[in-house]
Amino acid sequence: MADEVVLNEPRDGYRVITLNRPERLNAFNPAMHAALRQALDAAAADESCRALILTGAGRGFCAGQDLSDRDFRAGEIPDLSATLDTLYNPLVRQLRDLPMPVVCAVNGVAAGAGANIALACDIVLAARSARFIQAFARIGLVPDSGGTWLLPRLVGRARARALALLAEPVPAPQAEAWGMIWRAVEDESLMAEAHQLAAHLAVQPTAGLALIKQALDAAETNDLDAQLDLERDLQGRAGRSPDYAEGVAAFLEKRPPRFSGRA
Repeated sequence: MADEVVLNEPRDGYRVITLNRPERLNAFNPAMHAALRQALDAAAADESCRALILTGAGRGFCAGQDLSDRDFRAGEIPDLSATLDTLYNPLVRQLRDLPMPVVCAVNGVAAGAGANIALACDIVLAARSARFIQAFARIGLVPDSGGTWLLPRLVGRARARALALLAEPVPAPQAEAWGMIWRAVEDESLMAEAHQLAAHLAVQPTAGLALIKQALDAAETNDLDAQLDLERDLQGRAGRSPDYAEGVAAFLEKRPPRFSGRA
């Protein structure tokens, strides 16, 4: 397993997907992109998988693009538009569109695209020693992988601009205080809390959670009338699900629900 750039570990009701290039702080190269997308595809196709944990091996979550993967000394001028179009943008869309919640456990530095891939997940836990860095300005680039869309919505316009222009690190406790992430936890507790959260999500009404994700994403661009119509339509679908019937029955019978997770 040491030579696998992404680890995919099935658990009871969920999977743990681990970026596994610790010697490079889990920086992305094409092989890791391909392996991560395959792992996400496998999770989406597995009916028994109802939640995910995404984390990194070693002392960092992800340092973004592996700059050593390109031979700049040989005069190579990379087509970064093509890199985003074929690798990063499809990955972010895939994460956002997964029909299950994704818990990101940020175990160390999350820089550049690594920070924004973490923030694209549904619930972000971070070790207190972790840091989030929009490192793009340090090398003359623009925040990508959804960074310019995510940051203003998470922390507000003023903070988003400063973070992008100054490329200063944000410690996990500050990220929590700003609403950038869900929670900062003690380093030694990170994975235990991530597993507890994923195990909880894995027994919830998964199809309903997927509809919640869809509604919240649409709300970022819908006006109120459009969002009210979307809520109506999604609620109609949710109300026809077996999990809604089970949830109501469990409430009336004063017992814990046994959700199937199916639509």
